[in-house]
Amino acid sequence: MNVIATALPEVLIFEPRVFADERGWFMESYNQAVFEKAVGYAVHFVQDNHSYSMRGVLRGLHFQLHPYAQGKLVRATQGRVWDVAVDIRKSSPTFGKWVGAELSAENRRQFWIPPGFAHGFITLSETAEFLYKTTALYNKESEGAIAWNDPQLGVQWPEIAPADVILAAKDAAAPLLKDARLFD
Repeated sequence: MNVIATALPEVLIFEPRVFADERGWFMESYNQAVFEKAVGYAVHFVQDNHSYSMRGVLRGLHFQLHPYAQGKLVRATQGRVWDVAVDIRKSSPTFGKWVGAELSAENRRQFWIPPGFAHGFITLSETAEFLYKTTALYNKESEGAIAWNDPQLGVQWPEIAPADVILAAKDAAAPLLKDARLFD
């Protein structure tokens, strides 16, 4: 497994080694020892989620506050997405900074978004299936969101014009970073 650093030190990209031959291919998609060595601490995943989205669907920027703060290990198993992590820890030197990565069935990359970061993605292919491993169970009272197009963040969403972005009602109503409940 190749571990790729990003501009935000806690956010990592995991790129599996793929073994292919005339029969097809094989890859190890997750190895706890390798993962924990890369992130530097023990991680316990408790929930897996699977979503299906059409081109232009933008999910995010989502997070959960303590005591249900979630770390997420995410990947696209069909199609292609642009995935984003935003540091929303007010005490962090990288507060309000973001990093993005293309995840696809073809590149098989996974993105680690630790607790304290908002997460979102936009579907770039006609459709995409997206898997999430989370470190905390979903809790409605702890959920939060930030506007995907907050000018303070300046997230660069590729390929889809803002007028063509498809949002859930709760994402369309998400507050700006300055108005959101955040991590200290």
